[in-house]
Amino acid sequence: MTRATIDSTATLRDAILREALEGLLKPAGEQKSLPAWLFYDERGSALFEQITTLPEYYLTRTERSLLAAHADEIIAQMGVPVTLAELGAGTAAKTGLLLRAALHSQPEVLYQPIDVSASALREAAETLGAEFPGVIVAPQVANYITEAFTIERPAQQRVLALYIGSSIGNFPPAEQLAILRKLRAHLVPGDALLLGVDLAPTPGQENGRTNGHAHKSVTTLLAAYDDAAGVTAAFNRNMLVHLNRELGSDFDPARFLHRALWNAAQSRIEMHLVSDGAQTVHLGGHAIHFADGETIHSENSCKFTVETVLTLLARSGFKPALSLTDPAGFFSVTLATAS
Repeated sequence: MTRATIDSTATLRDAILREALEGLLKPAGEQKSLPAWLFYDERGSALFEQITTLPEYYLTRTERSLLAAHADEIIAQMGVPVTLAELGAGTAAKTGLLLRAALHSQPEVLYQPIDVSASALREAAETLGAEFPGVIVAPQVANYITEAFTIERPAQQRVLALYIGSSIGNFPPAEQLAILRKLRAHLVPGDALLLGVDLAPTPGQENGRTNGHAHKSVTTLLAAYDDAAGVTAAFNRNMLVHLNRELGSDFDPARFLHRALWNAAQSRIEMHLVSDGAQTVHLGGHAIHFADGETIHSENSCKFTVETVLTLLARSGFKPALSLTDPAGFFSVTLATAS
């Protein structure tokens, strides 16, 4: 069952223009940037779903394996019936594991996905509604960073908020804290957050094995953001297509190259769009000049340690209740209660 989608498309368009101009109208020598949420129009969402199936992209399959093995345990930790609310839900491809577990102990589950992509939410609602007749889907089209959102609480239920897929890694530390505190404000003691994060590579280890045991290397990490098939490159450039459509800008995506790099000092992957030659782009009544080789910083993907996750949760008002990590130390999922 699907309720009517709550949509704020006009507000989103205003936010696109505001943040695009803020990030691109930089003085000469300063880094141009665009916010990562601009990736997720209809085509961008489809490209990202394709990325999650690539052999290089270990994040989705590793997190999925953790959820598949521990979904019943996660739901049992809540102690009472739950409603699930998910930030950055996308098509909710992994969420069904948790919904199925919830349906083992309650006849109906209200699922509240919140995402900037209306097309992804429609797909999620159709897929989950067909697979789980006991799930009521109440989607909200909203940018959970820049806009208000709501979380409904059915009587006698707790909220299990999902922020999985290491989506939080797309933001700098101050924004990570702000996002989790904004979410925490919707919750009461007894509610919980399920946070999925990608772990940092093992320092100084490039080959991915130590004493015969697999571990994460920088090489493995970089490949996940620069796949051989070029899907991530298309995903990165699609941000410019999105701007052209929404704002009438005249980017030539073919003249921007994809680059992924590891910033060890900041513990993050960076994605950039590199200007192939000097060029000028028009957007929102402004002429934006690019020097040859100048980049648009389009995404950060911060990588965490167990310690940095625990610190972030504590500062956001959460207390860890269950921590899960795969044997090779690639990915971590933490259930934390609202304290």
